[in-house]
Amino acid sequence: CLGERDCSMQRKHQKVIEEAPAPGISQEVRERMSKLVTDACKKINYIGAGTFEFLYQDGEFYFIEMNTRIQVEHPVTEMITGLDLVELQIKISRGERLKIKQEKLKNNGYALECRIYAEDPKNNFLPQSGKIMHFKAPKIKGLRVDSGIESKSEISIHYDPMIAKFIVWAENRENAHIKMKYALENTECLGIKTNLKLLVDILNNKNFKNGNYDIHFLDRLI
Repeated sequence: CLGERDCSMQRKHQKVIEEAPAPGISQEVRERMSKLVTDACKKINYIGAGTFEFLYQDGEFYFIEMNTRIQVEHPVTEMITGLDLVELQIKISRGERLKIKQEKLKNNGYALECRIYAEDPKNNFLPQSGKIMHFKAPKIKGLRVDSGIESKSEISIHYDPMIAKFIVWAENRENAHIKMKYALENTECLGIKTNLKLLVDILNNKNFKNGNYDIHFLDRLI
């Protein structure tokens, strides 16, 4: 068990920002959650990467589903564990035994992922299509950019409108937020509407900074 991620920042039931570890989760809850998911995987003889999803409220968590795959937000887990989850999944598919021991796993620091979309937040997050005339992400220490988009790329109506994932790592949550805000504000993306400003507004929001938010946050913000 590689720890939890918070994916509460959503629009249209799709995630926008993910954090690891989750703010507001006590160590006691974290340990209970970890034991439950590892016990469940052993019980069903599950092999491979998988993600258990829960709703969390007032110190209790409630099972929703298990996704039997690596998810889009896996980089935040990679950033705090130092593990390459895709590499590990390939090794598992080859029948190799992993040399990782649960008791030796230790999460380090804080990671944050922002999904940059070609969409119009002011118009019910309507997806945008067209050509990105110019795209350039800043080069700063601790920033990882996962993207297949570059200048002159075409955003088609046939695929998901996500342009890129920005993932940052820092020693703590506050510094991770500062680093992500800098990265977003210094990203150049011309020719199409995006949610870049919205992401910065979220990071500037007092409630988000304090970890006081839920899955309806964006409904109230916009």
